[in-house]
Amino acid sequence: MSVTLAGAVGAAIDRVEGRAKVTGQAKYAYEYRQDEVAYAVIVPSTIAKGAVRNVDAAAALALPGVHEVLWHGNAPRLHEVSDGELEVFQSDRVAYRWQIVAAVIADSYETARQAERLVRVEYAPEPHDVLLRADHPELYTPEKVNPNYPAVTSDGDFDDAFKHAQVTVDCTYETPAEHNHPMEPHATLAVWHEDGGVTIYDSNQGVVNVKNTVARAFGLAADQVRVISPHVGGGFGSKGTPRPHVIVAIMASQALKRPVKLAVTRQQMFAVTGYRTPTIQRMRLAADREGRLVAICHDAIVQSSTIREFAEQAALPSRMMYAAPNRRTTHRLARLDVPTPSWMRAPGETPGMYALESAMDELAIACGIDPVELRVRNDPEVDPESGNRFSSRNLVACLREGAERFGWSARDPQPGIRREGRWLVGTGVASSTYPARRQPSSARASYEPAGGYVIEIAAADIGTGARTALTQIAADALDVPVEEVDVRIGDSSLPEAFLAGGSMGNSSWGSAVIKACRELRAKMAAEGSDAPLSVEADTKEEVAAASKEPLAKHGFGAQFVEARVDVDTGEVRIPRALGVFAVGRIINPKTARSQLIGGMTMGIGMALHEESLIDLEFGDYLNHDLAGYHVPTNADIEDLEAVWLDEDDPHINPMGAKGIGEIGIVGTAAAVGNAIYHATGIRVRDLPIGPTRLISALARGNR
Repeated sequence: MSVTLAGAVGAAIDRVEGRAKVTGQAKYAYEYRQDEVAYAVIVPSTIAKGAVRNVDAAAALALPGVHEVLWHGNAPRLHEVSDGELEVFQSDRVAYRWQIVAAVIADSYETARQAERLVRVEYAPEPHDVLLRADHPELYTPEKVNPNYPAVTSDGDFDDAFKHAQVTVDCTYETPAEHNHPMEPHATLAVWHEDGGVTIYDSNQGVVNVKNTVARAFGLAADQVRVISPHVGGGFGSKGTPRPHVIVAIMASQALKRPVKLAVTRQQMFAVTGYRTPTIQRMRLAADREGRLVAICHDAIVQSSTIREFAEQAALPSRMMYAAPNRRTTHRLARLDVPTPSWMRAPGETPGMYALESAMDELAIACGIDPVELRVRNDPEVDPESGNRFSSRNLVACLREGAERFGWSARDPQPGIRREGRWLVGTGVASSTYPARRQPSSARASYEPAGGYVIEIAAADIGTGARTALTQIAADALDVPVEEVDVRIGDSSLPEAFLAGGSMGNSSWGSAVIKACRELRAKMAAEGSDAPLSVEADTKEEVAAASKEPLAKHGFGAQFVEARVDVDTGEVRIPRALGVFAVGRIINPKTARSQLIGGMTMGIGMALHEESLIDLEFGDYLNHDLAGYHVPTNADIEDLEAVWLDEDDPHINPMGAKGIGEIGIVGTAAAVGNAIYHATGIRVRDLPIGPTRLISALARGNR
């Protein structure tokens, strides 16, 4: 066996759990075994708004092996639930189509599915409203946008600056609803104990969050709930908070006094596990003849449900991305009869930067300035919103490095010029950004003379390689080979840690791991290494102190894309894409590259493929499966590369590393759209950009 010596941070080592995953030894939520396990299946609403008058379960209960049909008429009452989506079976109200209105519990999954079809639900339907539009009569300004930012900001006099500017751009961009589609569907195995406690095997992005939410909902003490989730097959934000099926599984186990498994089907995931809100975004930019911005206005319209307010922060990146003395950002929200939107990879920044970076491309054209140079000229020295200096900001370096690597200097400034056979060819660029944050976490470091080192932390690895990165961080802090370190995660009985989200995972967990390991080394030096030793540490004080620093902390990047458009069919191909990022110190180049190109792939999917189509008559999504909801496949992704600059930011955390799970998707869609414009001379401002949006314009141009 090869030994990776201390100095592991920065080494491209394989995933420490890789063998367990490829051999099937790694267990996911639905795979855990329990004696006498029963199976629950969701009964979804077939109306988009109204009330459940009655549930006739007689035919279902008559099937051999069916034990119970839960609905609001017989379900237990929950205690404290702050999320309306989790108030399952607590009233007769239906807030959206496919909302959970009943659940069948049986001895086998097949029997439960059969029984689900026999349940008859009587409704009192009401007219529904499911369409987001700019002239919606009930649009309003929320008090805050996700997670806790002001909905409206203003600095200077935008209206006057825009009116008198030499060059202006005023365009509206639209993005559709998009759904998270992790490989592992949402699934839960609930085991209710005789003493009133519950153990939950669940696919999630944060066991502590699930534990606390479940304890409040069922009136339990926190130590009566244990959540186990060592391996998670993806999340993209959809598993960041508990979803309604978790409550249903626990209710079912409580009712039967037996373990109960519940897996959400791919079709049901379009309703009960979150999605990215559609957006309507008006961008107004004003500049002088040299392309220097004098005014920025970003107005975003998003949607939420009637049972919970979630306002995506789409206009947020326009507050800090480029310098301009006059700025305004606004958010307006429509509460519709739809499921509640939630986090999806880089919420806010992903749709917001699509609008901003598309508008910047249009401004570059209006000014007659190269798009890379326009961004360089408007790079701010300090955060335009707060006036604070950046902990580090290497956007210009990313743009310069990317332009050199991509061969940007050979680009013809005129669109629609380059043609190779039946293909029109163009290139586009866009900037990327994402906040660099961390949250308090705790970790335990232990030493066994015969067994090496054990690191315990209630973190989550949702496929990002977090377990491996934490092993490397611990090995460096302990000054030992990685083979001597065993990192244990995904269990709420371990020291509490922040969830995997907001690109804060490794930043938060790694800080706690380093502190615990350093304290363990000090204890070993003082007491010797002949007996077992253990240390637990938390980072509350360090994080609180760091939050008082007047610094703007972000990662940055630049993305370059080549697009080819078939002149006859409107088919779009992306033969090559390059991302250059400044994201602090890279813990593991192998897993880091995987995260960055994964994000870029999702960004290409956003630009060309992904779209959840709302059915106005019935109120749900028409393409609610992976046959109709298109994501990129191997055939769609060709030469894709991600690189990074050497950047060590000591203000972020002890590792000097910034989060990389989300920045890769930010800006990609705009770079694709800008490349398509450069190839064709056709500007498409609503996503996805497919043949139907290009072919008529291509025909009119006689290309």
